[in-house]
Amino acid sequence: MVRVIIETGRKRTFACSLDWPGWCRSGKTEEQALATLAAYAPRYAVVAREAGLTPPEAAGFAVVERLSGDATTDFGAPAAIAAADHAALAPPEADRLARLLEAAWTVFDRVVAGAPDELRKGPRGGGRDRDSIVDHVRGAEEAYARRLGLVGRASRTEIASALRSGLEGRWPARYAARRLAWHVIDHVWEIEDRSPT
Repeated sequence: MVRVIIETGRKRTFACSLDWPGWCRSGKTEEQALATLAAYAPRYAVVAREAGLTPPEAAGFAVVERLSGDATTDFGAPAAIAAADHAALAPPEADRLARLLEAAWTVFDRVVAGAPDELRKGPRGGGRDRDSIVDHVRGAEEAYARRLGLVGRASRTEIASALRSGLEGRWPARYAARRLAWHVIDHVWEIEDRSPT
């Protein structure tokens, strides 16, 4: 069973795997969010394999926590920190989470390298082009690194090292890994979906 955290805002519900950072999808209801999470298992498998791990199966989900979201949830991003996020990370698990985040970055860079400069418009007729997405993702990483407790313009290597060391700032390490990986992977899938076929 895949452990899942449910975060519900006023407009959107997110289903996020606790142990597979970045595997997170939304829907209007909890049931829709879980169904979408299951549908994206093959796409998330690319990240798991890049990290050298056997991909998770969407054979069953165990909801371990349900959280009330906020304005960030309604904007379209998981934002609530679960009690499970505060559990101490043993070094092997911290390393595993860092490896999955590093794999997400590798997949992101590979998808960006193969994408056209100009992407198709999004579902509402807008959306950033490739280079704007890259700038947005990198800017978010810098902001997230500060919440993890890093100062200055932290590199991806420094972020991964911080996760491995168990560094915690305003965000616990497990939550930081999930939030960072979700943002990167969400934009991987956006670029893939908006690239001409």
